[in-house]
Amino acid sequence: MEKGDSMLISQNGTLTYQLSALDTIGALSFSPTAGVENILDVKIVDSPWTTEVLRGIGAPGTGFPYLIVLGTMRHREGKDFCVIYKRRPVIVLELKNEKFKRWVIPATAESVNSLRNLGLVNQPA
Repeated sequence: MEKGDSMLISQNGTLTYQLSALDTIGALSFSPTAGVENILDVKIVDSPWTTEVLRGIGAPGTGFPYLIVLGTMRHREGKDFCVIYKRRPVIVLELKNEKFKRWVIPATAESVNSLRNLGLVNQPA
């Protein structure tokens, strides 16, 4: 399974990770949304398959180690929404007062640029 047309969209103070049709099926979830004001921290991580990035167990969703994680990861502190493909870099968004504690999403150029436009990422493209 390769990544589809999923993308990070910012509109009217709301950030949405718009899932493609295939990602929606794999994640067994709809596209998550969060208020921009609820973003605590943004990190770009080169290696997503670490305990720093992945916490808890996947349910519901799809997961094959070192290949794909789509959906919700449940852990003691709450839930994370994850979209991880192979060993590609990811963006980790830490959130407050939202359904998910964190989003772990692909670090595509478009996603990084969306976050940079919001003033959340200082890293050059």
